[in-house]
Order: sequence, then C-alpha cells, then structure tokens
Amino acid sequence: MDITSLLSPSTVFCKQESTSKKRVLEDISEHVGDSFPELSANSVFSALISREKLGSTGIGNGIAIPHCRISECKDITAMLITLQRGIDFDAIDNEKVDVIFVLIVPEDANDNHLRTLASIAEKLSDETILHKMRQAQDAQALLDALA
Repeated sequence: MDITSLLSPSTVFCKQESTSKKRVLEDISEHVGDSFPELSANSVFSALISREKLGSTGIGNGIAIPHCRISECKDITAMLITLQRGIDFDAIDNEKVDVIFVLIVPEDANDNHLRTLASIAEKLSDETILHKMRQAQDAQALLDALA
C-alpha cells in the first residue's frame, strides 16, 4: 500500500510544538475535526485516548502511530506530524517521539486497518526516509521525504 496516498498537504504538519502526549493527541483531534467534518474532535480524541490506554502506540525509534476505529469514519483518514522536539509517548524503547503518523479507520475495517498499520510501520522503519522526514522544514518536503 502506498501510504502517501492517504495524505495531502492539509493533513501534514511539520516541526510542530507540543509539550505532551495528551496535548499532541488533542491537537491531532482538532486538526482531524477541522479537516474532516464528519468526524468530531471530541470523538477522535476519546477514541485515540482509549486506544492509548490499551498500550502505547509509540513503536520505538522516535515514532508513534496513534490509531483508532470510529463508527462515523467512512474512509481511512490519516495525518502526519513531526515535532520540533521529541515528547514522552510511553514508547516501547522509552525514547521521545518526534514523528507521529495518525490513522483513523471505519469501525468495520479490521483487515485493512492492520495492513495499513503494517505498511506505515514498514515505511517508517527505513532510516533514510526517517532522516529525510526529520530534516523536512515544511509539509511538502515532509510528503516528498515519505514518498
């Protein structure tokens, strides 16, 4: 799967400031609510927080892939954020997170959800791509690095 097809310049945010996991999830929820009118910021935040309570989506190497299923979601919705400075995300390696790929899927999209998560994790495990993403200074450069 080409994960860049899930993104557009309006869903990519480069070098954002954030101070905590909760704050970045709130910011993400607000952006999703603004960009996708069928999804409310409150329901997105609630679903992301509920998923994080099951276990951190910080997969290591400074990467987190917060994800959830929402009944109001009709199509896979994604967002990519890099942070100015890493934040504690309770990642499996205890490292701070500065690259966040958000995935919101329809409630019944089980297989597609898992395949998409695997594709994201595989793409972000490429050290060259990850380095270029961390060097990107704007949304388009970040998209180009991921491509």
